[in-house]
Amino acid sequence: MSILLATLFAVTANTPTTIWINASDFDEGVTVSDSNDYVVWVWTEGKRTALEQKLHIGKETLGYTPRTKKGASHVWVDAGKVNMKAGHHELSVPENVVALSFSSGDTFRPVNALKDRNVFSSPTSLNDRRASKANHTDTVFTMPHFHSKADWVSNAALLRRRILLGSGLHPLPEKTPLNAVISGRIERDGYTVEKVHFEASPGILVTGNLYRPTADGEHPGIIMPHGHWENGRLENVERGSIPARAITMAKLGAVSFTYDMVGYNDSYQFEHRWSANEEKIWGIHPFAIQLWSAIRALDFLETLDDVDPDKLACTGASGGGTQTFAVTAVDPRVKVAAPVNMISSTMQGGCICENAPALRLSNSNMEIGALAAPRPLLMVSATGDWTRETPRVEYPAIRSIYGLYDKTDHITNVHIDAPHNYNRDSREAMYRFFGKWLLGRNDMADYKEPSFTVESNDDLRVFPDKKNESAQHQKKLIASLIDSRKKYIQAFLRNEHGRLQEMMGTALSDLTGATLPDINDLACKRISMEERGDYVVERWILGRDADGDTIPALFYRGVSTEPQDVALVVHGDGKAALANPDGNGPGELIRGLQAKGYAVLTIDTFLIGEHHSPSNQNKRSQIGGFMDTFEPTDTSLRVQDILTATAWLKSRRDLSGTIDLIGLADGGVWSALAAAIYAEFSKVEVELNETLLESDEPWSEQYYIPGIRSVGDINLAKALIEPKRLTIHQIN
Repeated sequence: MSILLATLFAVTANTPTTIWINASDFDEGVTVSDSNDYVVWVWTEGKRTALEQKLHIGKETLGYTPRTKKGASHVWVDAGKVNMKAGHHELSVPENVVALSFSSGDTFRPVNALKDRNVFSSPTSLNDRRASKANHTDTVFTMPHFHSKADWVSNAALLRRRILLGSGLHPLPEKTPLNAVISGRIERDGYTVEKVHFEASPGILVTGNLYRPTADGEHPGIIMPHGHWENGRLENVERGSIPARAITMAKLGAVSFTYDMVGYNDSYQFEHRWSANEEKIWGIHPFAIQLWSAIRALDFLETLDDVDPDKLACTGASGGGTQTFAVTAVDPRVKVAAPVNMISSTMQGGCICENAPALRLSNSNMEIGALAAPRPLLMVSATGDWTRETPRVEYPAIRSIYGLYDKTDHITNVHIDAPHNYNRDSREAMYRFFGKWLLGRNDMADYKEPSFTVESNDDLRVFPDKKNESAQHQKKLIASLIDSRKKYIQAFLRNEHGRLQEMMGTALSDLTGATLPDINDLACKRISMEERGDYVVERWILGRDADGDTIPALFYRGVSTEPQDVALVVHGDGKAALANPDGNGPGELIRGLQAKGYAVLTIDTFLIGEHHSPSNQNKRSQIGGFMDTFEPTDTSLRVQDILTATAWLKSRRDLSGTIDLIGLADGGVWSALAAAIYAEFSKVEVELNETLLESDEPWSEQYYIPGIRSVGDINLAKALIEPKRLTIHQIN
């Protein structure tokens, strides 16, 4: 029999109904399910000389007089009994009241009941720093110091996985036929220009222009994403010209492919700026579409007879710079890269297409740029934008990673006195760098860009007669992508079960940012201890020193010196839901576990229970529009809290080391995810509505984690937990 079924006794008909309402919810009134007489208790400020106060419940009025209590700022006062019909009742409560309690039991005392609901006996507001922490695109970041190559390589692997996971690309989707169409060849002196479109995924087009040398033989290939220039890949102004760099590199002997960001020019199937949680849970958003387009653009170059597949490169500026370092980070086929005017410690990208979910949970663009190491990397920066400090900040930081490989000669910074650009000076820096590292030339130190003539927009457009039709295409294409990813991950979980731990064992940790802390990184404080004859209640605030998290916890242990097994019980409504409704000690589940010899730990996970004071509901700081790019979601932090509590249990020398995990209500999902990350729970019992979890709605709302559906969500968690350790209780 499972732990839960063996210990969860039925609630008897005589158990009183108890309702707790905090001041922050007084405006919502009170709803009772049973008509009954209720004793009303008021938690209010203690007064030395207090006058009678009036409390209004519907049409009823109760009077009470607060009294001081030594050492207590607030006191519980019996305001009397009121008959309440089943239904909703409005409340009018004095300002100095922080909470009310309604009980149908005459022996109920809230001051006693709080001992098994709260860590603190008086109204307290916790300062969990995670609620106020909100890194964003304009946060000033400092790159960590990596003291060894092994240290960096481990971090780099995590960052690469996270880039792909947040974009629904891990496991990597099937590479379907490109069905490339090359047309409209224009011959010029030393190069040709052609129109190209191919399918990155079925029905999803990548559009652009192919610039090729006229000389025979294999040539290096360069993909050239553009940035947020007004005319996209067709932009040809002094501050930046995409055709200029493609023409020049073609004349120098490299095949160059310029292609559209989504929503620009011929990429009319999507708008450029869009995102929604119900799409991000599948890893679908503009950054993901563009990253996959870049990967498929490399595939396209490899299909060309005149391209050397071992000599591929990428360069772009601004948003194109983001695309450059992103594809370089995850695709080793990019042998040389030049992200221009983008890698910054002070601005990480201003568009949704540069801010994928989970992209910067523990890093900035500096670390992502450093993923190019030890391949040749040119960092072009400018005095007039967010790369103004590159020579003294970002370049030395990334160069330090190259130093770990003894390849500092492979990275170069060229600083241009100009506003945000990919102007002639910046392009010439790229020509010289690519000349050396891609073309194998040592004679380009003084190379200058020759004159060039750009074709008309109509001659370069792939679909010159098409107007933007994204509204007609986008919804259908996203639905198709979701359907294909759903089928793919289902087949993957079914067919790759034997390799699942190897291939996907860290996926949930990577997406959530949740890990088991080192014991020495914990910062935990015991608030009080109460001896109750044959057991002890310890009240703690658990957390990690560096993160400033505060996890209210009640720990029920025996009095013997014999080490106990322990059950960590996580309820979606917090530890108060596990208290006895009659206010007499812990509830039936905890009592049952104690009877079986267990110590029991209950916690309030992030923004649950005592994370709020009775008078105030704490909320997370929201800065900017890309919160899930920089910070773990609420669900992710709740998973972390379970793992932090687990580390604390492991730190205690009075326990056996055997830890069972029980997740109830919403805590079932959080616990299943935590158990998939930490494989050493002895037994795992969770309540789940598996039918509901097959739909997108719960994952995009109450359990939101970007990318979670694309890796298999709860089905991946179940597959990663050893079946003999896992018991699932189906709930509606």
